[in-house]
Amino acid sequence: MNYTFLDFLTLIGALGLFLYGMKLMSEALQKVAGSKLRNFLAAMTSNRFMGVVTGISITAIIQSSSATTVMIVSFVNAGLLTLTESAGVIMGANIGTTVTAWIISLLGFKVKMSVLAFPIIGIGFPLIFSKKTGNQSWGEVLVGFALLFIGLESLKSSVPNIGENPEILEFMKNFTGMGFRSNLIFLLIGTVLTVVIQSSSATMALTLVMCNNGWISFDSAAAMVLGENIGTTITANIAAMVANSNAKRAARLHFFFNVLGVIWVLSIFPFFLKGIDTISQSISGKSAFVNASAVPVALSLFHTFFNILNVLLQIWFVKYLVSGVKRLVPEQEDEQEFKLQYIKFGMLNTGELSLLQAKKEILLYGQQTKKLFGRLENMLTEKNDRKFQKQFDKVELGEDKSDEMEESIAKYLTKVAEGELSKESSKRISSMLRVVDEIESIGDSCFNIARAMLRARNKNEEFTPEMKGNIKAMFSLVDNALNVMLENLDKHYQNVESKRTKMIEKKINDYRDKLRKEHVRDIENEKYSYKIGTLYKDIFSESEKMGDYIYDVTMSIVDSIE
Repeated sequence: MNYTFLDFLTLIGALGLFLYGMKLMSEALQKVAGSKLRNFLAAMTSNRFMGVVTGISITAIIQSSSATTVMIVSFVNAGLLTLTESAGVIMGANIGTTVTAWIISLLGFKVKMSVLAFPIIGIGFPLIFSKKTGNQSWGEVLVGFALLFIGLESLKSSVPNIGENPEILEFMKNFTGMGFRSNLIFLLIGTVLTVVIQSSSATMALTLVMCNNGWISFDSAAAMVLGENIGTTITANIAAMVANSNAKRAARLHFFFNVLGVIWVLSIFPFFLKGIDTISQSISGKSAFVNASAVPVALSLFHTFFNILNVLLQIWFVKYLVSGVKRLVPEQEDEQEFKLQYIKFGMLNTGELSLLQAKKEILLYGQQTKKLFGRLENMLTEKNDRKFQKQFDKVELGEDKSDEMEESIAKYLTKVAEGELSKESSKRISSMLRVVDEIESIGDSCFNIARAMLRARNKNEEFTPEMKGNIKAMFSLVDNALNVMLENLDKHYQNVESKRTKMIEKKINDYRDKLRKEHVRDIENEKYSYKIGTLYKDIFSESEKMGDYIYDVTMSIVDSIE
């Protein structure tokens, strides 16, 4: 078999198409998700067993556990599913994929989802050009979904054509008859083949071909099936390469779930196979250990029973699996920003306790917004264009997440306000709603400043050393104001530092006035271009606005306790 460099590039291109499809779908899902899709998925995965049913259903329909787990990874990446919710769906996908084995065994063909890919693009592509943002996002979801399947199919067709040339693997019969060592060898072969072919179903079909040709025995074929269960997890792990930490954890969870299943079944392998053969004989009247024609049904039975029992055993230990992958894949620092930690919807406590949770969440929101502000100074001093763009992207993402967090906290406070509350608590909720609104405005200002810096970089305009020094001085004043704001948020609505807040606000205003006068003089003296001067003015003016929002946070607290 000749495999040229062009074939290799085709393989890389297919992988790129697959990854791009996953990325496009994941990002578009974040745009269209909203609360409805998130609530729907949460309902479908409300407990482990519902998640399993969902996984079985999706995989039975699309006939690809790889595609199901890739979609789950993208849902986790988009924040639509938690890691725990994804666990049940992943387990169900393993059971759902056994439907394909039965179709191969009984009917000899497999429905290909890639056939629907181009019609899906035909539906989604026009939507991308819609004037409505929602329609554009749905178009991207559909196109990304279709590209994912085209990529999967291209991966299968771009590897050396082992599937249509099974005689190449005839050497495998040399590894039979060595007892447990043979099982381990064929397990490894099944894993490697599935990694190469990128489809456990395709490898299953290949295994059945070899059984029918009499190259390998029933027990060796069963060992290959176990290897296929491990190899199929590689697809989701490839997809998670471009995803966040939680998506990587979901992919690793799939891997460890399957590996643990293989370990326990290997420990009772001879007895398990005898049990399967007994069931198979009751159906076909033939033993798979003796008659090659009985192997397809027996192998399908083995595949089905193994996956069902594996789920029934491990579903009770989901929290330990989740805990393990969290330790294995630690969360990156920049992903820790803008996440609810204290508020849990559907679990409203007594009024006062709910307010305490909201207060903690608002403090965290303020702390995360301060981290967002800290990226601006990094952008100001960064000389490398790639690193500068990376910082900007983090500010842009942070501003989006800040909006979501503000909406979530406000929604929670509104629900708390519907309950029986004292007059003091009602007043405090009003204060908190104003506070989260002001903190969200601080995030908006951070993004506005970042955009001004980006425009300067894109126009090849550079701030003078004096400009940078002035901006740094302004940032220092704002940073000081943020520190006082966080101190005030951390207090239980007592001993709020309103005097310090007013003093710092005055300093920021005075410094803004000073920079404005100097700017007008420097423009008249042509000390720098009008273009860079405008962006410079935008930055120190927006910084002063940020000071106003910070001041209003403290005043909102003061108003609620007077």
